Amino acid sequence: MSTQSLSTKYIIEAKIEIDGVVDKNDVIGATFGQTEGIFSSDLDLRELQKTGRIGRIEVQVHTQGGKTIGKIIIPSSMDRFYTALIAAMVESLDKVGPYSAKVTIEKIEDVRIEKRKKIVERARTILYEWEKQKVPMETEVIKELEESVLKAKLIELGPDKLPAGPDAETADEVILTEGRADVINLLRYGYRNVIAVGGVKVPASLQRILSKKSKVIAFLDGDRGGDMILRELSQNFKVDLVARAPYGKEVEELTAREISEALESAIPLEEAIKKVKIPVTPAVESKQLLGEALEKISPLIEQIEGNLIGVVLDKEFNEIFRAPVSELAQKLSETNQFKYVVFDGVITQRLIDIAGNKDEDVFLIGARLGENLSLKANTHVLTMDKLRHSSET
Repeated sequence: MSTQSLSTKYIIEAKIEIDGVVDKNDVIGATFGQTEGIFSSDLDLRELQKTGRIGRIEVQVHTQGGKTIGKIIIPSSMDRFYTALIAAMVESLDKVGPYSAKVTIEKIEDVRIEKRKKIVERARTILYEWEKQKVPMETEVIKELEESVLKAKLIELGPDKLPAGPDAETADEVILTEGRADVINLLRYGYRNVIAVGGVKVPASLQRILSKKSKVIAFLDGDRGGDMILRELSQNFKVDLVARAPYGKEVEELTAREISEALESAIPLEEAIKKVKIPVTPAVESKQLLGEALEKISPLIEQIEGNLIGVVLDKEFNEIFRAPVSELAQKLSETNQFKYVVFDGVITQRLIDIAGNKDEDVFLIGARLGENLSLKANTHVLTMDKLRHSSET
């Protein structure tokens, strides 16, 4: 049973030492008996217990070397003056049964202080949890209001309706990001010349927009998705500098300082490609490498597009063979004379590996790129659509 009642104010704790072996009932009996009649009946321990002014007296004892040592615990609901008086009465106990005894008051604990401490600690916890729930809610409301304002500033460029900042169309310098959320985050910190490419598959309409810009900075996420978009951009567009979000982070979640640091640390496209180990050839460089081959290859694209046919040329632009796309890899592995492969199919890793075995440059020009390609240094990969736009600019 607990030593405390709901009205307990103090706990008297006393140490008792007895020169003999007794049990706790002997100690309790001596406590009541030896304090009886010292003062008026109002201060008799039994009477105080009946009226609830003191609680149940608890005694804990153990024997040690022929002696009994223990503790007396008395809860009190009286004020501190009467409580001190009760403590002094208990301390006057000098016998338990036939044995001498000594009682020493060790402490009188104000349970209300401990209760206050617990209440204050609990109040702190409640307040902390309350604030923790309240602040994100307020932050979320502010964020929603802010984003609604920023979204109102968004414009859409070209037939593909690319998300962009209000200055993207007129600015001489633009920042390319991956998605709409990236544009909104950059707008938040004052970057208005931003265009989103809209994902890994970069729309052709972007080429016409970028061709009018003097400087293009690609600002990409610090993950594999960013690497893939870098590969696509480098193959088909003119990009001057590349900025990356810190590893594992996305542009849409960066702070103003992180954005500023990333843009200040932007590096040339070729250097960025080497850092992520994507040995691809940018579209502008591909156009220069192809040179007069553009005039030879463009008519072939018109002939084979939509027919699932591949045409293989040597370095003098002589046709080596034509074959269905399904047989192209097998036939290429049987000859070493090809330099240009133009086909209405997917550029696969197998075709890249076959082309990579040659000692000189090889151009693979297909309908679209496969997934997760690992390109070779001497293999230049372009899509027919991007090459067509490259030849027009």
